[in-house]
Amino acid sequence: MDVGSSPSAADSASADSGPAATAPAAPESGGRDQSARQTLMIAYDGSDNADRAIRYAGRFLRAETAHVVTAWQPGELSPTRLSTLSGGMQPFIDTRLEVGVDEALEQEAENINHRGVDLATEAGLSAKGSLVEVESTVWGALVAAADALSVDLLVTGTRGSSGLKALLRSSVAERVLKHCHRPVFIVPAQCEKQPPVTL
Repeated sequence: MDVGSSPSAADSASADSGPAATAPAAPESGGRDQSARQTLMIAYDGSDNADRAIRYAGRFLRAETAHVVTAWQPGELSPTRLSTLSGGMQPFIDTRLEVGVDEALEQEAENINHRGVDLATEAGLSAKGSLVEVESTVWGALVAAADALSVDLLVTGTRGSSGLKALLRSSVAERVLKHCHRPVFIVPAQCEKQPPVTL
């Protein structure tokens, strides 16, 4: 389940437009019809605050599609392995064992992602799941996924504490905010209460 390209908001708009003679002119900006065609990407790592970010997105944001994206790190990128290699040590690792570890990590990520899709669906979003493999940094993988999916808004929590070894720490959210080329909706860890009902 890899990140792939999705139709742009403009393509969706042209596909959904009705007869010009009978339909009223759509608002140029800010209208509900236009926002309903937009897409979100929710960075999801299975932590409590990632769950909370999904609930906030479902309550306050309206979009045609919500891509729930989980970043996962192969075993060769684990902190222990990298620290060993940086010290000049080259331990022998059975490649079969390494492949097995990577498969287990990817399966864990897929299970987490399925849970995120289910939560997003329960929150009223039309959700699709994707995995993105971390090749260098987590924030870089998330920004690249947002670009590949051509989403209109990226949603993330901060300070993940479970799942894939706390991938969504504050530093990751900060770097996503700094380097992302699209709006970012951040739900901080201090948001402990359920979002209020707005009328």
